[in-house]
Amino acid sequence: MSLVMDLSKIEKFIDRQRVSFICSVDSEGFPNVRAMLKPRKRISLRKFYFSTNTSSAKVQQYRHNSKASIYFYHKGLIKYTGVMLKGRMEILTDQATKDSIWRAGDTIYYKEGKTDPNYCVLKFIAESGRYYSDLRTKDFKV
Repeated sequence: MSLVMDLSKIEKFIDRQRVSFICSVDSEGFPNVRAMLKPRKRISLRKFYFSTNTSSAKVQQYRHNSKASIYFYHKGLIKYTGVMLKGRMEILTDQATKDSIWRAGDTIYYKEGKTDPNYCVLKFIAESGRYYSDLRTKDFKV
């Protein structure tokens, strides 16, 4: 299977997952992993957009250290598949970006709507990744 086919397969796999995990680095240099809903928007395997609270610890951690990873997995009865991407996380607060991933039900989390100061966007920019399936791993560049 060619790398181009693998990347397409990985994109389809990611799109089917309901949960993702993001990792930041705290002030002591330790990784902090959090479960998140799937990305609101994905552009190839390069860019992923998540909504979150501006006041969250992860936002503060990304402000100090933008190194990040995101992870997607599926556990079947027998087969386990996982994708890890490494890269950098940006914190976006511009209204155009916030509008682009906003969903009607988001007022549950952000009472003031799209302009809520506690609503921001995390933009993950991938550099490389690792795909695991069928007891094999494959590293790839994005």
